[in-house]
Amino acid sequence: MTTLAVTVFLLVYLGMALGRVPGLAIDRTGVALLGLIVLLASGDLSLDEAGRAVDMPTIALLFALMILSAQFEMSGFYGLVASRVTHAARNPRLLLLAVVLATGALSAVLSNDVVVFALTPLICAGLMAQGLDARPYLVGLAGAVNAGSAATLIGNPQNILIGQAGGLDFWGYILLALPPVLLSLGFVYGAVLLTWRKGLRATPIADVDLSSPLVDRYQLAKGLVAVIVLIGLFLTPLPRELSALAVAGFLLLSRKLSSREMIGAADWHLLLLFVCLFGVTAAFAKTGLAQEGLKELADFGFLPERLSVMGPLMLAASNTIGNVPTIILILKLLPALPPGTLTALALLSTFAGNLLLTGSLCNIIVAERAASAGARLSFLDFARSGVIMTLASMGVTIWWLWFLGVMPL
Repeated sequence: MTTLAVTVFLLVYLGMALGRVPGLAIDRTGVALLGLIVLLASGDLSLDEAGRAVDMPTIALLFALMILSAQFEMSGFYGLVASRVTHAARNPRLLLLAVVLATGALSAVLSNDVVVFALTPLICAGLMAQGLDARPYLVGLAGAVNAGSAATLIGNPQNILIGQAGGLDFWGYILLALPPVLLSLGFVYGAVLLTWRKGLRATPIADVDLSSPLVDRYQLAKGLVAVIVLIGLFLTPLPRELSALAVAGFLLLSRKLSSREMIGAADWHLLLLFVCLFGVTAAFAKTGLAQEGLKELADFGFLPERLSVMGPLMLAASNTIGNVPTIILILKLLPALPPGTLTALALLSTFAGNLLLTGSLCNIIVAERAASAGARLSFLDFARSGVIMTLASMGVTIWWLWFLGVMPL
């Protein structure tokens, strides 16, 4: 039984690193689901154990935020943002700045994966209609959304996981995270300018239709009220997941927007990936091998208890198995991490995802959605800017956390 659980665990996380099964049309979610099915069928993990392994508050919070994002998408808000951003200026540098600032700000409130899923094809269409090379702007989009999402505990899936696991203070985290996040957005902009000088020389076509898309102002206002209410609820003792579910329930009470469409807009593949990884890591933890391995690593000083260890670990893990699977694994194997370590984990795991195209699910969504819109973003296209922005962001963040005494160096 132990051998099978370890084998499944290794194969699932290898699938996370590869992103798919060679020769088969199975993505990361499919790999995780197949692994969980094998464990359940073999008896290594019972259905009850799999159910107990799932962190339901995290799943509930993430689902509720997806409903909130669906409200903005169906109101036409994302189309309006994409139109305004892509026609913000005739100067490509100012256009890039508009992309970075707008998408970075949105990702702090709405989950980064949902933001890029909605905005990428719309921004691509606006750029290509003006005869511009979409690639530098797409790199700026992905980098800014990742960096901006680190500002809050609801900006991306791994921060939601960390915030829920450690019960981190929502507003205290923002105050600590905001300086390195703002600097990181600057690094994203600077890295793209530096590495895409040629691609940013083209001037947008002047005679493009600049008319704004239709926006349902009532539904947009309803979404904005929901955000304000959610922020207000975060100031109360009510658990974050219950606050978010209450807001999602309010949004579903609509005479115009179908609840079927709203619920269908949630990223069920991502939610299923979380559920399956919770189960797979729980089965691996049952073997006891993880605990023995951690003891050995502790003897050599290789646990993420120091910034000098955590930084390289996040770079390596986020860009192989991905930052979400990495965080699920760490939280399962090291369930009693102190608040300072969890805060550093949230920031560094997010910034590390900007290194390579495979570093975060957000990057992969940008590339896939861009391809469907007719714009190709390759691994090398992303890496030429990603390495610079990531190393700069992580360097500043490590210094900031050490300077404040959040974690030892």
